[in-house]
Amino acid sequence: MELDEKHMLYDWNTLGADVKPLRRRVDFDDETLRDGLQNPSVVDPHIEDKKRILHLMNDLGIQAADIGLPGAGPRAVEDVIALAQEIVEAKLAIRPNCAARTHKNDITPILEISSKVGIPIEACTFLGSSPIRQYVENWDIDRMLRLTEEAVDFAVKGGLPVMMVTEDTTRAHPEDLRRIYTTAINFGAKRICLADTVGHVTPYGVKHLMRFIKEMLREIGAQDVKVDWHGHRDRGLAIINSLVAIEEGADRIHGTAFGIGERCGNAPMEVLLVNCKLMGYIEQDLAKLDEYCRFVSRVCYLPIAPNYMIVGRDAFRTATGVHAAAIIKAEKKGHAWLADRVYSGVPASLVGRDQVIEIGPMSGESNVIYWLTKRGVEPTRELVEKIFRAAKQAHRVFTDEEILELIHGEPAYATIFDGH
Repeated sequence: MELDEKHMLYDWNTLGADVKPLRRRVDFDDETLRDGLQNPSVVDPHIEDKKRILHLMNDLGIQAADIGLPGAGPRAVEDVIALAQEIVEAKLAIRPNCAARTHKNDITPILEISSKVGIPIEACTFLGSSPIRQYVENWDIDRMLRLTEEAVDFAVKGGLPVMMVTEDTTRAHPEDLRRIYTTAINFGAKRICLADTVGHVTPYGVKHLMRFIKEMLREIGAQDVKVDWHGHRDRGLAIINSLVAIEEGADRIHGTAFGIGERCGNAPMEVLLVNCKLMGYIEQDLAKLDEYCRFVSRVCYLPIAPNYMIVGRDAFRTATGVHAAAIIKAEKKGHAWLADRVYSGVPASLVGRDQVIEIGPMSGESNVIYWLTKRGVEPTRELVEKIFRAAKQAHRVFTDEEILELIHGEPAYATIFDGH
């Protein structure tokens, strides 16, 4: 049988009249260096590490990055300047933007940095839009419209591209959104951002909101205005909501490395990119995704859970006999493509990783033979049986060191049998 993806994998995902490949570009805005660093458990990285993160974003083909909120103070200004200069000096393709409250005090530093560095920096002016937020802040709609007008007008007249962000969009009244966005667009905003700030919305809500916004833009003659989607994962829906937003016409999607951000975090950028790649929405090389996430994890001192999708330690790792046997049989057929998919919905090679077979209490002898052969150790019957018997008595998967101790007859591996 000829090995052909179309015939080897029956893809239910492609069935139905409503499922079709996109005929337009989908961009991404990486919020790791702004919203991501608002996570209360992270350490703010050194500026040289931030530059490295920026380079990794660029290598992944991510089109834009939020490089900070310079209105937060002198250190934030210094970091934004350094990151903007890095984009210029390294000739990176990624485009910078900065968050700003709808206030001149936040917009002025962006204007100054843009002028100093000589690169356009998009001002992402944000304003709470939901009734609950209005009540807490003692705002009325007239004041909100005035803030929007003054901020957007000031930024545009200063030469900045502007995106108007309505915080808590997914709990805001339609008419309030219409008036805020219309005001922003009338004063020069070329992009609007729908923000699921507290992770409230469901896919059903995303469809309704996106369709309302698209119709609103049509009614006011602003179809050329771009629409961003910014999602949080408080209810675990950030990924599916982002994909629905894409299907409903969002032009740019926001995310962060392995989802770091406020509270439970943002839509994970690596998961967005992998899904969009597998769905045929994007074409860029994702081989550096693992490096990108692991570097952010290291410099932010925030570990990635072992069972985390795509970049977790266990994402392409198995010690289960049935799974390992299938991968081994696929490899023996001489097809790396097959071995990378027989027990994996995401090919490890897509993100610069490999399938890993290990040895533990759920393993079969094929795991042992494979492990030994991969490391140039002759899988004699005696040695295979010795390791296999030990594995069946263990309470967890062996480390490589423990297997080597078994091979050489050393006793240090004994702790693996007591459950620790």
